[in-house]
Amino acid sequence: MPTVEPNHPLAQLLRRDVRYKLDAYLFILESLQYAQDSLGMGEEPAAEDLEPARGGQDPDAKPRPRAGRARKRQAERHLTGQQLCEAARQYALQQYGYMARTVLGAWGVRSTADLGEIVFNMIEIGQMRKTRKDRREDFHGVYDFDDAFTRDLSFVVPDVV
Repeated sequence: MPTVEPNHPLAQLLRRDVRYKLDAYLFILESLQYAQDSLGMGEEPAAEDLEPARGGQDPDAKPRPRAGRARKRQAERHLTGQQLCEAARQYALQQYGYMARTVLGAWGVRSTADLGEIVFNMIEIGQMRKTRKDRREDFHGVYDFDDAFTRDLSFVVPDVV
């Protein structure tokens, strides 16, 4: 079971909001990475659309040494709430198969609205960012969990002798 340092903003969040387990937050971060790296989702938002990060810097972030010349920073890519929900669905199916809905439920995640609550909790502590257009409601009713975690699973029924 993953743990987090007691002074980390995520640990404080887990104490303040007990609806979701640490695994749910880590899953959202992994789903975001999966969306960008494996699914090619996300666009670079205009600088004026991004809201400043709240909650400060990640206390676990290591300072980076400065090179003789400036390094080009990797562009920040943004996903909509609907895109992140779909990426989370695909990632959960890839990782957990038939058990995806059960695993997510054990972490407190039972709807796409829960995914949005997790994202906005992460935004509040400075672990994720949003644009001025992003709303919690963007995550509401994106798909039905009962349906979403069974429709893409194909299975073979063994022959009964």
